[in-house]
Amino acid sequence: MAGSLKLADPSALAGKWQVTLNATQDTGEKTSDPASTCLIDLRPDQTLGDDAHCLAAWLGEPVTGWFPEPDGISITGKEGSRILFFGRQREGLYQGTLHSGRTVTLKHPAHQA
Repeated sequence: MAGSLKLADPSALAGKWQVTLNATQDTGEKTSDPASTCLIDLRPDQTLGDDAHCLAAWLGEPVTGWFPEPDGISITGKEGSRILFFGRQREGLYQGTLHSGRTVTLKHPAHQA
């Protein structure tokens, strides 16, 4: 299946994205903590803006870049290797899972329903 998927051009994905740390599913609680949502800047040069500190805090390590994949977007750490993968759910919506098992949603504001 991956062979039939097109790799998105980085310029098509660049821009401000809303990142949300979702509440754990076993509690059934809604996340209302403002620290659980932030905006990050996916820059056209495939680096991340300084506003990615929230994502780094959730991952427990620095985040420095990103790159498109046929089925999603990968976030990279200081060594340039992938540390988080966001799988494409639909246009403008991607979801990843932290080591803790909590999910993180990456949503482009232009595609909000």
